[in-house]
Amino acid sequence: MLRLNQTLFIAARDHVYAFDLSQTPEDFYPDRHLTWKTQDMKNCAMRGKLRDECYNYIKVLVPKNDRTLFACGTNSFNPVCRTYKISSLEQEGEELNGQARCPFDAKQTNVALFADGNLYSATVADFQASDAVIYRSLGERSPVLRTVKYDSKWLREPHFLHALEYGNYVYVFFREISMEYTTLGRVIFSRVGRVCKNDMGGSPRVLEKYWTSFLKARLNCSVPGDAFFYFDVLQAVTDVFQVNGRPAVFGVFTTQSNSITGSAVCAFYLDDIERAFAGKFKEQKNADSAWTPVPEEKVPKPRPGSCASVGQAAGYRTSNEFPDETLAFIKSYPLLDEAVPAATGRPWFTKTTSRYKLTQLAVDTAAGPHRNYTVLFLGSEDGKVLKVLTGTKENSSVETLLLEEISVYSPAQCNVKREDRRILGLELDAAHQALYVAFSSCVRRVPLSRCDAYGSCRNVPCQLF
Repeated sequence: MLRLNQTLFIAARDHVYAFDLSQTPEDFYPDRHLTWKTQDMKNCAMRGKLRDECYNYIKVLVPKNDRTLFACGTNSFNPVCRTYKISSLEQEGEELNGQARCPFDAKQTNVALFADGNLYSATVADFQASDAVIYRSLGERSPVLRTVKYDSKWLREPHFLHALEYGNYVYVFFREISMEYTTLGRVIFSRVGRVCKNDMGGSPRVLEKYWTSFLKARLNCSVPGDAFFYFDVLQAVTDVFQVNGRPAVFGVFTTQSNSITGSAVCAFYLDDIERAFAGKFKEQKNADSAWTPVPEEKVPKPRPGSCASVGQAAGYRTSNEFPDETLAFIKSYPLLDEAVPAATGRPWFTKTTSRYKLTQLAVDTAAGPHRNYTVLFLGSEDGKVLKVLTGTKENSSVETLLLEEISVYSPAQCNVKREDRRILGLELDAAHQALYVAFSSCVRRVPLSRCDAYGSCRNVPCQLF
């Protein structure tokens, strides 16, 4: 789902639908749509794929500028991209190859956004899904760049979840198989990766056509104590909000698959993320040794991961001019040693007594009549939405109150043979007091306030939320 002003766009199989958000709930239907079907279903089936896999699943839908949308579809495992007018959903220009911009398989995760006229995409770049990539393309002045191929130090079976532009950087949030704790088996860790928007690639000798600024750090969402309890598996991330006067993002995390079922919401300040990126690098001296911090005397100058013409790299006009020593270092050591701590040092909300996990979140940081409350809307794999009131006290600790748990999934409205209750997306429309909840087979509109469901409390604070 993508909300632009008064319009909600929903990307689906073979279609994109546009809804006018100013409509009344009773008249909620798409006022326009586009149809984009694949021409390659027969070849897809010949390659051993099931018929349901061979449609055109629209996996990328992002604004390119004020008047156009950029869309990419799986197109029967042969991804392609198009540009459409926002106002009419008419196609503009020619189709583009979707490789490295869109996954081949609808089940594969991906993210994309435009920043400074460039498309930043994170997905898999091949039919076998073995080449995970963070990719920049379509810029008029910036070269095409990507992460190093088949290098598990850069990316190891990642699931990409969100991307955002902030300051000099583009951030990518994902989870992947841990490199640094291989003795524990296939443990999943959550990461934030970062690249400089002015990255021009390396020299002809080192990292030519690859990122020179790619760094990644672990996100630490855990309950402190004698033994920390970790929520390691990132499920969803928000855009940037102001939390206690500081820019931050919220993420929903779950436990490892072999652990007790649990979910948590953590917030992360952007300056804490930057502090982790300015910290020590992590290395493994040999295949059997533990991962340890890289000694400062081994780190070349300018600092690997810096943006050209900024800070420590102010003396270099472009990244092409970086010394080979700096480029060789970042190729081998993209991982930072310190994890990014959660804001306030612990989760804002946890749920460990339920059989289902939380999968999505939306945040309203200006709830209530005085717009001074924060409400978290948390979607689950069981078709429920939890509405949680949160606030911070003077000592920076967080107080939470579960306001209600709403069963949103409706078999009658979703009308499918195979029931799938997992919530795939949440989109908040505070202006019209509505929350849109996406399932694999339908989208439901839920009012933010449901006081009519609680007749005895119409004149008490349930109205506020």
